[in-house]
Amino acid sequence: MTALTDMATETAYAKINLALHVRARRKDGYHDIETLFAFVDAGDRLDATPRDDGAITLSVEGPFAAGLDGDDNLVMRAAHALQPYGNGIGADLRLIKNLPVAAGIGGGSADAAAALRLLLRLWDIRPMAIDLPAIALSLGADVPACLASITLRGSGVGERLEPVDLGMSGMPVLLVNPLVPCPTGPVFKAWDRVDRGALGDDPQGWRNDLEAPALALVSEIGAVLEALQAAEGASMARMSGSGATCFALFEDAEACDFARQSIDAAHPGWWTMAGTLR
Repeated sequence: MTALTDMATETAYAKINLALHVRARRKDGYHDIETLFAFVDAGDRLDATPRDDGAITLSVEGPFAAGLDGDDNLVMRAAHALQPYGNGIGADLRLIKNLPVAAGIGGGSADAAAALRLLLRLWDIRPMAIDLPAIALSLGADVPACLASITLRGSGVGERLEPVDLGMSGMPVLLVNPLVPCPTGPVFKAWDRVDRGALGDDPQGWRNDLEAPALALVSEIGAVLEALQAAEGASMARMSGSGATCFALFEDAEACDFARQSIDAAHPGWWTMAGTLR
C-alpha cells in the first residue's frame, strides 16, 4: 500500500433549532415536525488523507472522543455509503470531537454530513451524478440539513428542506450544555402528543416542544436556561433539538463573550462554545 499525501479538512458545523414544533406522532414511530435549522461557524473537525488501497480507517480525538471509533460511527457509515461512487481510493479519516454527544446540536449527523462533503472532494465525485440527498437521509433525519449547513426550514421528519433568510447570519450565539446526555428517543417518547400549532413567521411564536419532556428527564437543563436568560444582552434563550444543549443569541460579540466567561466561572463543569450563525 502506498499512502497518498493530499489532505483535506472539513468542519462539522454545530446545529441549533431556532424553533422545533412537534405536530404528530406517525405510525412508523417517527414524528412530523416543523423546525428552523441554523448552524454555528464552529464544531467538530474532520481530516482525510487518501489511500490507494481502498481501505477506510477512522481515528477519533478530542474531549468527547471516548467510544466513538467503531465502524458504527456515522463518519464511517457515510464513507462506506459514498465509496462505491468513487474511483477505488480509500481514506484515513481523523475526527476531532469538540461537540458533546447526545446534545441536540447535530453531533453525529453533522459529522456524517462533513464526511460526505469532504469525501466528495477527496474522491472527486460529482454531487449531481449521485442521489446525494437519499444517501444523506439514509444516515439520519438531520443529515440532509447538516449537509447544507445553512439556515433551513424543515418539515416531515426534518428531511423536507427549504432555505430561508432570517437576517440572522453573523449573529453571535452562545451554546451551553450541562454535560448530561439527553438521548433523542426517550425525549420524543415523553412528548405529550399535544399539537400546539404550526410554525409561523413571527419569532414570538417560535418554541421547542421537546423542551418540557427533556426537562423532565434532565433537570439540569433548567439551570442552563436560567443562566442564559439572565445573561445581559441575550435573546431567544432556548433548548436546541432534543437537548441538553441550550443557546442564546446576542446582538454583539462582546456581550456573548462576557456571558460565556461568566457561565464558565459559575459552572466550571458545563461545556460552552461561542460562535456566530452562518
